[in-house]
Amino acid sequence: MAPGHEWHGPYHDRQYGFPLRDDAALFERFALEINQAGLSWLTILKKQEAFNKAFAGFDIDRVAAFGAADRKRLLNDASIIRNRLKIDAVIENARTIQELREEFGSFAGWLDAHHPLALEDWVRLFKRTFRFTGGEIVREFLVSTGYLPGAHGEQCPTYARVLKQRPPWSRADARRQAQ
Repeated sequence: MAPGHEWHGPYHDRQYGFPLRDDAALFERFALEINQAGLSWLTILKKQEAFNKAFAGFDIDRVAAFGAADRKRLLNDASIIRNRLKIDAVIENARTIQELREEFGSFAGWLDAHHPLALEDWVRLFKRTFRFTGGEIVREFLVSTGYLPGAHGEQCPTYARVLKQRPPWSRADARRQAQ
Protein backbone atom coordinates (compact mmCIF):
# COMPACT_ATOMS: atom_id res chain seq x y z
CA MET A 1 0.00 0.00 0.00
CA ALA A 2 2.76 2.48 0.87
CA PRO A 3 5.01 2.59 -2.22
CA GLY A 4 3.57 5.08 -4.67
CA HIS A 5 0.85 6.31 -2.31
CA GLU A 6 0.70 10.10 -2.18
CA TRP A 7 1.04 10.25 1.62
CA HIS A 8 2.14 6.84 2.83
CA GLY A 9 4.78 6.42 0.10
CA PRO A 10 7.09 9.29 1.12
CA TYR A 11 6.71 8.42 4.81
CA HIS A 12 7.49 4.76 4.11
CA ASP A 13 10.46 5.53 1.86
CA ARG A 14 12.09 8.37 3.87
CA GLN A 15 10.97 8.26 7.49
CA TYR A 16 9.45 5.00 8.75
CA GLY A 17 12.01 2.93 10.60
CA PHE A 18 14.92 5.28 9.98
CA PRO A 19 16.79 6.01 13.22
CA LEU A 20 16.16 9.42 14.76
CA ARG A 21 18.60 11.18 17.11
CA ASP A 22 17.27 14.72 17.17
CA ASP A 23 15.09 15.36 20.21
CA ALA A 24 12.62 17.57 18.35
CA ALA A 25 12.18 14.87 15.68
CA LEU A 26 11.74 12.17 18.34
CA PHE A 27 9.27 14.34 20.23
CA GLU A 28 7.34 15.04 17.04
CA ARG A 29 7.07 11.34 16.19
CA PHE A 30 5.98 10.57 19.77
CA ALA A 31 3.34 13.33 19.67
CA LEU A 32 2.06 12.16 16.28
CA GLU A 33 1.79 8.56 17.51
CA ILE A 34 -0.19 9.77 20.53
CA ASN A 35 -2.51 11.75 18.26
CA GLN A 36 -2.95 8.81 15.91
CA ALA A 37 -4.58 6.68 18.63
CA GLY A 38 -8.01 5.69 17.34
CA LEU A 39 -7.42 7.31 13.95
CA SER A 40 -5.71 6.37 10.70
CA TRP A 41 -2.06 7.19 10.10
CA LEU A 42 -3.16 8.85 6.87
CA THR A 43 -5.12 11.40 8.91
CA ILE A 44 -1.97 12.20 10.89
CA LEU A 45 0.24 12.44 7.81
CA LYS A 46 -2.17 14.90 6.23
CA LYS A 47 -2.10 17.01 9.41
CA GLN A 48 1.65 16.68 10.12
CA GLU A 49 2.52 20.16 8.89
CA ALA A 50 -0.32 21.68 10.91
CA PHE A 51 0.83 19.80 14.02
CA ASN A 52 4.34 21.10 13.48
CA LYS A 53 3.08 24.67 13.31
CA ALA A 54 0.63 24.30 16.21
CA PHE A 55 3.29 22.78 18.48
CA ALA A 56 6.06 25.30 17.75
CA GLY A 57 8.09 22.97 15.54
CA PHE A 58 8.07 20.47 18.41
CA ASP A 59 10.60 22.57 20.27
CA ILE A 60 10.48 20.77 23.60
CA ASP A 61 11.13 23.83 25.75
CA ARG A 62 8.53 25.94 23.97
CA VAL A 63 5.87 23.23 24.19
CA ALA A 64 6.70 22.58 27.85
CA ALA A 65 6.01 26.26 28.51
CA PHE A 66 2.52 26.11 26.96
CA GLY A 67 -0.15 27.31 29.33
CA ALA A 68 -3.92 27.72 29.41
CA ALA A 69 -4.04 30.10 26.44
CA ASP A 70 -2.04 27.64 24.32
CA ARG A 71 -4.30 24.75 25.32
CA LYS A 72 -7.33 26.81 24.32
CA ARG A 73 -5.67 27.75 21.02
CA LEU A 74 -4.91 24.09 20.29
CA LEU A 75 -8.40 22.93 21.21
CA ASN A 76 -9.81 25.48 18.75
CA ASP A 77 -7.37 24.62 15.94
CA ALA A 78 -9.35 22.59 13.37
CA SER A 79 -6.15 21.77 11.46
CA ILE A 80 -5.01 19.32 14.18
CA ILE A 81 -6.69 16.65 16.34
CA ARG A 82 -8.65 18.58 18.95
CA ASN A 83 -8.60 16.09 21.78
CA ARG A 84 -7.95 17.57 25.22
CA LEU A 85 -6.33 14.40 26.60
CA LYS A 86 -3.94 14.16 23.67
CA ILE A 87 -3.07 17.86 23.75
CA ASP A 88 -2.44 17.75 27.48
CA ALA A 89 -0.31 14.62 27.06
CA VAL A 90 1.91 16.26 24.45
CA ILE A 91 2.48 19.28 26.69
CA GLU A 92 3.10 17.20 29.82
CA ASN A 93 5.36 14.83 27.91
CA ALA A 94 7.46 17.80 26.78
CA ARG A 95 7.91 18.69 30.46
CA THR A 96 8.88 15.10 31.22
CA ILE A 97 11.44 15.13 28.40
CA GLN A 98 12.93 18.30 29.91
CA GLU A 99 13.45 16.36 33.16
CA LEU A 100 14.91 13.37 31.30
CA ARG A 101 17.39 15.66 29.53
CA GLU A 102 18.74 16.75 32.91
CA GLU A 103 19.72 13.17 33.74
CA PHE A 104 20.36 11.66 30.30
CA GLY A 105 21.36 14.70 28.21
CA SER A 106 18.58 14.17 25.66
CA PHE A 107 15.44 12.20 24.88
CA ALA A 108 17.60 10.03 22.61
CA GLY A 109 20.01 9.54 25.53
CA TRP A 110 17.13 8.30 27.70
CA LEU A 111 16.02 5.88 24.98
CA ASP A 112 19.61 4.67 24.51
CA ALA A 113 20.06 4.18 28.26
CA HIS A 114 17.15 1.72 28.27
CA HIS A 115 17.88 0.00 24.97
CA PRO A 116 17.54 -2.86 24.29
CA LEU A 117 14.34 -3.87 25.99
CA ALA A 118 11.58 -6.24 25.01
CA LEU A 119 8.41 -4.48 23.87
CA GLU A 120 6.55 -5.35 27.10
CA ASP A 121 9.31 -3.71 29.13
CA TRP A 122 9.29 -0.63 26.91
CA VAL A 123 5.53 -0.33 27.36
CA ARG A 124 5.84 -0.52 31.16
CA LEU A 125 8.65 2.06 31.11
CA PHE A 126 6.70 4.47 28.91
CA LYS A 127 3.55 4.08 31.01
CA ARG A 128 5.54 4.93 34.16
CA THR A 129 7.26 7.88 32.50
CA PHE A 130 4.82 9.52 30.07
CA ARG A 131 1.14 10.32 29.66
CA PHE A 132 -1.27 8.78 27.13
CA THR A 133 0.83 5.77 26.22
CA GLY A 134 -0.14 2.20 25.56
CA GLY A 135 1.19 -0.81 23.74
CA GLU A 136 0.38 0.32 20.20
CA ILE A 137 1.60 3.89 20.67
CA VAL A 138 4.87 2.71 22.23
CA ARG A 139 5.40 -0.03 19.65
CA GLU A 140 4.80 2.24 16.68
CA PHE A 141 6.96 5.00 18.14
CA LEU A 142 9.87 2.60 18.72
CA VAL A 143 9.49 0.83 15.36
CA SER A 144 9.18 4.10 13.47
CA THR A 145 12.32 5.56 15.10
CA GLY A 146 14.50 2.46 14.71
CA TYR A 147 14.51 1.21 18.30
CA LEU A 148 12.51 -1.92 17.45
CA PRO A 149 12.53 -3.92 14.20
CA GLY A 150 9.51 -4.39 11.98
CA ALA A 151 9.17 -1.24 9.91
CA HIS A 152 10.16 -3.05 6.71
CA GLY A 153 10.57 -6.64 5.65
CA GLU A 154 13.93 -7.76 4.27
CA GLN A 155 12.44 -7.89 0.76
CA CYS A 156 11.47 -4.19 0.92
CA PRO A 157 13.95 -1.91 -0.89
CA THR A 158 13.76 0.56 2.00
CA TYR A 159 14.98 -2.10 4.44
CA ALA A 160 18.55 -1.95 3.09
CA ARG A 161 18.59 1.85 3.33
CA VAL A 162 17.40 1.72 6.93
CA LEU A 163 19.96 -0.96 7.80
CA LYS A 164 22.80 1.19 6.40
CA GLN A 165 21.98 3.79 9.05
CA ARG A 166 22.49 1.21 11.82
CA PRO A 167 19.23 1.61 13.73
CA PRO A 168 19.50 0.59 17.36
CA TRP A 169 17.54 -2.65 16.78
CA SER A 170 20.14 -3.86 14.26
CA ARG A 171 23.07 -3.82 16.68
CA ALA A 172 24.28 -7.15 18.05
CA ASP A 173 23.33 -6.40 21.66
CA ALA A 174 19.77 -5.56 20.63
CA ARG A 175 19.42 -8.69 18.52
CA ARG A 176 20.58 -10.85 21.46
CA GLN A 177 18.06 -9.17 23.81
CA ALA A 178 15.19 -9.75 21.38
CA GLN A 179 15.86 -13.53 21.20
